[in-house]
Amino acid sequence: MNNNTVSSEDSGISGEEVPFPEIIELNVGGQVYITRYSTLTSVPDSLLWEMFSRKSAKGLARDTKGRFFVDRDGFLFRYILDYMRDQQLVLPDHFPERGRLQREAEFFNLPELVKLLAPKISKQNSLGDEGCQSDPEDSSPGIDTARNLSSLGAAAAACASLVPGSVDGKRSGFITIGYRGSYTLGRDSHTDAKFRRVARIMVCGKTSLAKEVFGETLNESRDPDRPPERYTSRYYLKFTFLEQAFDKLADAGFHMVACNSTGTCAFAHEQTDDKIWTSYTEYVFYRE
Repeated sequence: MNNNTVSSEDSGISGEEVPFPEIIELNVGGQVYITRYSTLTSVPDSLLWEMFSRKSAKGLARDTKGRFFVDRDGFLFRYILDYMRDQQLVLPDHFPERGRLQREAEFFNLPELVKLLAPKISKQNSLGDEGCQSDPEDSSPGIDTARNLSSLGAAAAACASLVPGSVDGKRSGFITIGYRGSYTLGRDSHTDAKFRRVARIMVCGKTSLAKEVFGETLNESRDPDRPPERYTSRYYLKFTFLEQAFDKLADAGFHMVACNSTGTCAFAHEQTDDKIWTSYTEYVFYRE
């Protein structure tokens, strides 16, 4: 770790010298971050400001390599750190962890960030631009339980009304099915390839859509507790006929919008020069 300490003029803290290096390494939930001391102390009265504004580094938890340790969500901390750099919130489109990030902002005592992450609901109970992006699993009532639950209920109703669907109430969305296969090609590439059967057909998409389309033929053993509104890539079908999967998707109103396939030569037979190829193919279906 860099041993160059920060001057009191740079830190804005009274005293001759600040007992922290200019570049600080953090271990947040197993994720390592390297940032400037000035970034960590950029928001007065925040938890990180309190940690690194003290006169001594004694008492701060460290990992086995001497990095300062914070036992919080290491993935979401990147957004906390981004906010502390310029006090602006920039999230990816359709960010699914908004509720959890709001809890992290509360823990790090960043009230302005908490406000930016809160669902925006007008006086008429209409949603703002980002109201539907909050994670329904992560929203938790605060001190005023009744008022918060009422607001969340209005937000959920408004989000539901904005989701497009067909006249029979079926929701729009994508489902991707994929499979791995292998085939053998002889010395003459024009000869017929010897295909092996499809071992497993995998299903990716929203849990509720996958269950609606494939029903009892869907094997959920690899991801049994996934909530209906979350996404998964761990389901697979109990049958191995692609045409059967296509029929079920077509019956549910889906149509294919894209497909792709890749192939690699695994190895060649030493005596016959036959090449064993493996492939992975995906089909993307959409229902309006």
